[in-house]
Amino acid sequence: MKACYPGTFDPITNGHLDIIERASRLFDEVVVLIMVNPRKTCLFSSQERKQMVEDCLESIGSPKNVSVMIGSGLTVEFARKINASVIIRGIRAVSDYEYELGQATANMMLAHEIETAFLIAKPQYSFLSSSVCKEIALNGGDLLNLVPLKVIDPLNNKMKEVAQHLKSEQVNI
Repeated sequence: MKACYPGTFDPITNGHLDIIERASRLFDEVVVLIMVNPRKTCLFSSQERKQMVEDCLESIGSPKNVSVMIGSGLTVEFARKINASVIIRGIRAVSDYEYELGQATANMMLAHEIETAFLIAKPQYSFLSSSVCKEIALNGGDLLNLVPLKVIDPLNNKMKEVAQHLKSEQVNI
């Protein structure tokens, strides 16, 4: 059975990596789907995010049944296109469940043949999001247990650029 795990992964976190590893044990094939969402402003380009995910998977001895692709549009349509019968979603908290339930229900209406599988975050990742990691990086915090090692330098470098941009805007006010 083929599954896809969609997300922006901007950047990939240890929580994402954990979901990918666990999903790879449950499904014959897992496609990590880097989604391009025009409503979201991403720190990294889709190609940079894809490369980061691939590098992180390689550094942990990537399961042979995991691949990475870039997609856009409706997730269920992309899942159909790659013949995935399951969409994997991670759940950290009740608020995630409420949001994901709405998405899964809409997906079910659009593509009744595609199931959604929720994987519960491990407790140490229940607070973790890409946004939290970006905020910590922006303020010079320690990312060691939050993102894979291969992500720390690129994230810190991008956030230094953001911080410099913010400082220059404050000077111009």
